[in-house]
Amino acid sequence: MDFKQALDNKIGDYNLLNHPFYQAWSAGELPVDVLRSYAREYGAFISTIPKGWKTLNETETAEEETEHIDMWADFADGLDTAVSEAQIPQVKVLLETADELFSEPATALGALYAFEVQQPATAQSKLTGLKEFYHLPETVEPYFETHSHNEHEAEKLLEYIGALPSESHTTVVQACEQMSAALWNALTGIHDAECA
Repeated sequence: MDFKQALDNKIGDYNLLNHPFYQAWSAGELPVDVLRSYAREYGAFISTIPKGWKTLNETETAEEETEHIDMWADFADGLDTAVSEAQIPQVKVLLETADELFSEPATALGALYAFEVQQPATAQSKLTGLKEFYHLPETVEPYFETHSHNEHEAEKLLEYIGALPSESHTTVVQACEQMSAALWNALTGIHDAECA
């Protein structure tokens, strides 16, 4: 499982739980306007996730992820906004990165792993912040509730990666690093645009 260690090392360099944006959220320090911006901008990325799973011929997971897009729309709606086209440059780069990496199986595996393996912890952190500090409709919570204990996607991806010829592992790890950096930078872009 040395490839898993390589993947986790790359992600460790961009651990989203350590990002100032998510730390401020879990501490209740982000204004609701900033959450609105995040819901609009990051929602454009959430809408790309099914494509990665389709590339892996994982129809059932792709359909599940499509349902999660609707849950994200409910999150946005609870904040009196809606998912829209990305405006922030770093979020646009994230969308371009996802589009490119989700097009080929090996890169889709690395990119999806970078996102999915972090999602239970980040979802739990955001959910805790929402419940403790923000007086918002309950419709903002289900997306994060669902993802705060949803680890089977990352496990499934590791199985697929393990079945690849070992010479493909470098490509997977590079894609993982590329996606990890793009996710981190997108949060920085939202944070800087709204909190600077």
